[in-house]
Amino acid sequence: MECVKNIVSFDPNVDSAILNKAEQVGLKVVTLDEVIEQGTANLATFTTSEPDPEDIFMLSYTSGTTGDPKGVKLSHKMVMQCAESVNSRLGNALFTEADCYISYLPAAHSFEQALMATAMVTGMKIGYYGGDPLKLVPEDLPTLKPTFLPSVPRIYNRIYGKVKDTFNAATGCKASLVNNAVNTKMANFKRDGTLTHGCWDSVVFKKVKALVGGNVRIMLTGSAPIAADVLDFLKICFCCDIIEGYGMTETSAGSFTTLPGDSTSGHVGGPCANVKIRLRDIPEMGYLSSNNPPKGEVCFWGPSIMSGYFKNEEKTKEAFHGEWLLSGDVGMINPDGSLKIVDRAKNIFKLSQGEYIAPEKCENVYVQSGWLAQVWVHGDSLRDYVVMIAVVDPDKFKAWAKGKSLEATQENLSN
Repeated sequence: MECVKNIVSFDPNVDSAILNKAEQVGLKVVTLDEVIEQGTANLATFTTSEPDPEDIFMLSYTSGTTGDPKGVKLSHKMVMQCAESVNSRLGNALFTEADCYISYLPAAHSFEQALMATAMVTGMKIGYYGGDPLKLVPEDLPTLKPTFLPSVPRIYNRIYGKVKDTFNAATGCKASLVNNAVNTKMANFKRDGTLTHGCWDSVVFKKVKALVGGNVRIMLTGSAPIAADVLDFLKICFCCDIIEGYGMTETSAGSFTTLPGDSTSGHVGGPCANVKIRLRDIPEMGYLSSNNPPKGEVCFWGPSIMSGYFKNEEKTKEAFHGEWLLSGDVGMINPDGSLKIVDRAKNIFKLSQGEYIAPEKCENVYVQSGWLAQVWVHGDSLRDYVVMIAVVDPDKFKAWAKGKSLEATQENLSN
C-alpha cells in the first residue's frame, strides 16, 4: 500500500477523525466534488483521432478453467463485426432504437462487450442494474421493463427453479389450471413453434412475464450450455423466443446463434457471418468427421478471431492448428446444419480405470437441481472416482428448514 497517496471519497461529508488518521499515515483524502472542481479549473486539451479497425479495443481475460487466465487481444473490427453478424441473424426481429436491455454482466467479459457493441450498432438503449444481483428480478427488471434480456444459464436455471416451485406449490383448481396451461402451450410450441396463447397467457403466464418487466420480446442465453427442457419451459412461460448463442472470448463472443422461431432445442444453431468452422478429428475419443452425423473438435476461422494472447506466444501457438482456432469443444453437425456441443476436448481428465471425465459437463447437469446454487467437480488420474463440492441454494434451504421447524443457520448450510 506504499504506492497509495490519495483516496477519493464519494461521500462529500468525510468525518474529521478519518481525515486526521489518513494524514497521520501520509494519505490525502479528497471528495469527488473536489476532484471535479479541480478538473474543471484545469481543463486540458487532448489531440484525438479515430481508432483504426485493427487497433486493440480491449484485453479480455479468459476464465482460467484450463490454466492461468490469458489476455485476448480484441480489436475494434472484431467486436463490431461480431455485433453486426449476430444482429443480422435475427431477421425480422432485428434490434432498433426502440429496444432496451439491462446490463448486469461483468463489463470485462466478452459477452457483455458484444452486447454493448450491439447497442452502439443498433441504437438500442442500455439500462444498468442497481448493483445487487439478488435484486435484479424483483426490482431492476420490473423498473426498467427491457425488451431484450441477455443472460447466462446459471441465472436462467434459478428462474426456472423458482417458477417450477411456484407452479408445483399450486393446489386444487389452481393446480389444474397451471398444468393445463403448461401442457397446452408446450404441445403447441412443439407442433408449430407457437409461443403465445390468447387464454393462458393472460390467466397464468402474465405474472411470470412480469418478473422480467412484461415487455421482453426476445431473450438470449450464452457462455455455457443450458438444458433443452429448461429452455423450452422458459420460452412458453415468457411467451418469447430465447436465442441460444455460442462462441469464445477468442472469437469476440457470438459466433453461433439459433434462429427466432426455431422450435427445436439442444443445439446452438448455425455460424454467424463473421466465422467459418470445421471439425478436427479426435480418434482417441471416437469423434471423427466421417461419423454419421459428423463429430469433432470445433475449429474457427474468420475476421473476428483473435490475433493472439497478450504477451503469451506459447499459449497463442497452442490455441491454433494452422490458421484455425481450436475451441476445445466437441461438436456434432445435425442434418439441418446446426451445431450441437456434445463434449469437451480440453479440460478433461482420465481416471485411473481409463474413463474420460468432462467436469464442466457434469457441473451443468448437477446445477440444474433447484437445491444447488453452485457446483464444482474435480478428479485425479490416480483415482477411480471424482469429487463434487456443491453450494446449497439459500432460499430453497430456508424454505425446507422452515417446513421442518429448523433454523436455517450458516452452520446448517455448511453441513
